[in-house]
Amino acid sequence: MEQQTRLGGGEGDGTPGSVRPGGRTAKVRAAVLEATEDALASTGFHTLNMDRIAASAGVGKTTVYRRWGSPVGLVADLLRDMADRSLPAADTGTLAGDLRANAELVRGTLTDPRMGAVFRAVIAAAACDEECAAALNGFYRARLEEWAPVVDRAAARGEVPAATDGLELLRAVSAPLYYRFVVTREPLRPQDAERAVEAALTAAGGGVFIPR
Repeated sequence: MEQQTRLGGGEGDGTPGSVRPGGRTAKVRAAVLEATEDALASTGFHTLNMDRIAASAGVGKTTVYRRWGSPVGLVADLLRDMADRSLPAADTGTLAGDLRANAELVRGTLTDPRMGAVFRAVIAAAACDEECAAALNGFYRARLEEWAPVVDRAAARGEVPAATDGLELLRAVSAPLYYRFVVTREPLRPQDAERAVEAALTAAGGGVFIPR
């Protein structure tokens, strides 16, 4: 996250993560979520402590407990914020170029020392908590929907069949990368991203992603 000003208090409305546009409440949220991201990157989810987050953000403990309720509430709101701040989809003029941009964005995020650690912590939290799992699902759904138009444009250009499911095609690009990241814990190399793109393009051309 961008560096934010630390604050010494704040007002909330009692709903985890809810904010007024701008003003002190938004700044409190930004400081708390930055502190949450810092903590996830350095020590993971299972050591996330509300009191330490409040101290790191320079926010009163009562504000943090009232607005987020629990470490799970912090993680869920962080995911919503990350979805809001994510980069827009590429538009390179070809489906291959757009999918390569998508794959490289995923690979770059997961191999970044800070963000890779954050995502590993969030995925671990989602594995054992339904609220975190729902928030993680929402994050990825938002990202897939942001990128789905690249497949619609490709279909209009005749690069893939008109009925191709963009969400499923995009899942096929990122799934092998997440498998290496989460399951086998293997390095994510540029050639791994390229292989995922080539496999997805071949499958799309064969009509694999047309709903049946």
